[in-house]
Amino acid sequence: MIIISSSETKKIQASNSTAIWEFLTDDRDISGAVAEIKGRYPENGFALNQKSKEIAFVIAGTGHVLTPKQRRLLKVGDLIFLDAGESFAWEGTLTIFIATSPAFDPKQHILTS
Repeated sequence: MIIISSSETKKIQASNSTAIWEFLTDDRDISGAVAEIKGRYPENGFALNQKSKEIAFVIAGTGHVLTPKQRRLLKVGDLIFLDAGESFAWEGTLTIFIATSPAFDPKQHILTS
């Protein structure tokens, strides 16, 4: 068992509109983070994780998840599955818990236009 205290998280300011708190472990199979979005992330275009699948759970707020082809409403309690290589963006005022498998690697996270 691993317990990570909130005081042990690593805060990353991903953009002007988005802060992310990473819960760090040495486990390469899975990772977790909380993202707070106030606006749009990424601010332009889309993000994608080349090798990891992501599950996102809306903890607070409302907004949308965007793909190049659709815009879906999100509210507290919604769960989003993002496949590896799937382009997406977040929009609104949302707090989301994200689990990534394999573990998140910033080298695999790219922004597209």
